[in-house]
Amino acid sequence: MKRKQIVAGNWKMHMDYEAGRALVKAIIDRLQPSDTVVVVGPPYIHLKNISGIIKDVTNLKLAAQNCHQENSGAYTGEVSAPMLKSCEVDYVILGHSERREFFDEADSLIARKIDAVLAQGMKPIYCCGEKLEVREAGEHEALVGRQVSEALFHLDKGQIQNVVIAYEPVWAIGTGKTASPEQAQEMHHHIRSLIRQQFGDTVADGISILYGGSVKPGNAKEIFGKPDVDGGLIGGAALKAEDFIAIVESI
Repeated sequence: MKRKQIVAGNWKMHMDYEAGRALVKAIIDRLQPSDTVVVVGPPYIHLKNISGIIKDVTNLKLAAQNCHQENSGAYTGEVSAPMLKSCEVDYVILGHSERREFFDEADSLIARKIDAVLAQGMKPIYCCGEKLEVREAGEHEALVGRQVSEALFHLDKGQIQNVVIAYEPVWAIGTGKTASPEQAQEMHHHIRSLIRQQFGDTVADGISILYGGSVKPGNAKEIFGKPDVDGGLIGGAALKAEDFIAIVESI
């Protein structure tokens, strides 16, 4: 089964309204038709506007950066999965290390968010990854294994096939450090093996696993060339259309 190759850009808390419009238009101007799924993940204020701008670009999709686990309620400042669906969102990034660190999100909570997103017919991009001290202690595979099992193993085979996994070593996010292609491949293979054990060969061979962590035009091709790396979740480089498209083309 051929896996989808995906390059997703996480804008984080950047880009005001006009800057966001300009960036997505610049991406469209440079984007060539291909089988690669290209995803932009702007802040909430951009979602409805960008969904209209990209509606006729077949390989350009829209992601939100988070959502609440409940469909509605007295949760001031939060945004629900049905709200995102009404803005024609395709993917929702969940479990990012910044959500875990700054907002104390645990895998049990992220699992509920994944359920909410799947129930609306959208696809979660589930983020997992270890801090530097965990890797140096040799416990990185065990930690990522716990993250994957606690957030995803309650799903059935039909549901898990609509999930994208993003491995992001926390020590490589925004630091300029990057896992070597060999380190990325090693962890991606480990994650795919966990999926294989739980859900079988068909699911494991079909699920897309992305790498995130200081991916740039200069290192993307080598990282994406590894057999278990199916694309990237891009941070800083996603804020410049030229760099983002160069990463897309490197796949």
